[in-house]
Amino acid sequence: MKSEAFITAELGRLDEYLPEWDNVRSTLLARFSPSFHGDQRRWLSAIEDLLAEGCSEAALRKLMPWRKGPWLFGELTIDTEWRSDWKWARLQPHLNPLSGKRVLDVGCGNGYFGGRLLEAGAWGVIGIDPTLLYCMQNFAVAAIKGTANNWVLPLTLEEVPLRSCFDTVLSMGVIYHRKDPLDHVHRLFECTLSGGEVVLESLIVDAHQNLHPSDRYARMRNIHVIPTTAQMINWLTQVGFVDARVVDITPTSLEEQRSTDWMRFESLPEALDPQDPSRTVEGHPAPVRAIVIAQKP
Repeated sequence: MKSEAFITAELGRLDEYLPEWDNVRSTLLARFSPSFHGDQRRWLSAIEDLLAEGCSEAALRKLMPWRKGPWLFGELTIDTEWRSDWKWARLQPHLNPLSGKRVLDVGCGNGYFGGRLLEAGAWGVIGIDPTLLYCMQNFAVAAIKGTANNWVLPLTLEEVPLRSCFDTVLSMGVIYHRKDPLDHVHRLFECTLSGGEVVLESLIVDAHQNLHPSDRYARMRNIHVIPTTAQMINWLTQVGFVDARVVDITPTSLEEQRSTDWMRFESLPEALDPQDPSRTVEGHPAPVRAIVIAQKP
């Protein structure tokens, strides 16, 4: 299939961009094979259609749900669950100059922020996310818009083979899913070049203590800790980052995260108490997110 050849070629370009990734090539090829995931053949057929026809709404709908965006393809707009452009507007003014920089985006979703980072001058962006659908959405964008140095690879941070090679490292919406958040921040430190910076974005609580949900938070499983901003700064400082600072705190609104025709599952509105939207359905404080940036000496 042309789609499989396209993916292999994209991974080949990655070899030229970062030759050190050669030791995970077999892992990547195995995870992109048609037999790895039950939906992979359908996703490959969508990319096949996009390569043959250009932008096709029917093909893009085979890759639903679309969570990060929005994506604009001529007259077609994919109205994603998240208005990720709003978060980008909050983040971009605080970043170091990106011209010619190499970026790692941990938990990147479909690579939306990678595209924005390239627009801001980054040389290339490696995104990692274990959800294979997001990787396929990234290939779909490349099939329509043309290839770019913006990869989404089905890897975890623990599988990243390189250390101390990225000028900017992003971890947004990940740390509260980690059983050992300090280890996660330590791995971010290892990936960051001396003189580089890390962006740590998280759900937070406006309190003196971290929140450890006993079951779910806003209907989400696998939430181990929702920190205070002081805790985020403490984690960064413990592993060796310096000059950690909070650059943004924003409550998540129903306009920023919601169900759409491109993401038809329940979203934030269903996660809030209908009688008191300042609380989640479990009784926790409603989602507020903070962005903290720090430097590696």
